[in-house]
Amino acid sequence: MYDDTLQRMAENFANRLTGPLHFRLLMQPAMAAFFGIRDGIKDAKVGRPPYFWTISTDPAHRTAFLKEGLKSVAKILILALILDAIYQYIELRWFYPGEAIIVAFVLAFIPYLLIRGPANRIAGWWNSRHPSKSDTRTSR
Repeated sequence: MYDDTLQRMAENFANRLTGPLHFRLLMQPAMAAFFGIRDGIKDAKVGRPPYFWTISTDPAHRTAFLKEGLKSVAKILILALILDAIYQYIELRWFYPGEAIIVAFVLAFIPYLLIRGPANRIAGWWNSRHPSKSDTRTSR
């Protein structure tokens, strides 16, 4: 039973690469990356630490950061779930909620998680090298 489920899931995941709606495999991570970059730049402006690093190493702020990240990508996660449900209906004529959650998580949250921290660091580096005009006026 367990082996059959894993085999079915592996086949279903592989079929998503070429089946209907396969373009979403590019668009959803791109949207997640856009939101990760946007939030990373916001983090750099207010001097917050890198997102993934803080989640990994700071238990005091982990829950708050995870909630904020999920809130930020909630629309993308919901869209990913809906699109996967449509795919499953078209291709499989059945709905496997566990597969839909895994696909949504992989396509939406993981790219967001991986992009936000580096975007924060790059924006912080950029801001330190290129101070805005308002920063130079206040320092005089």
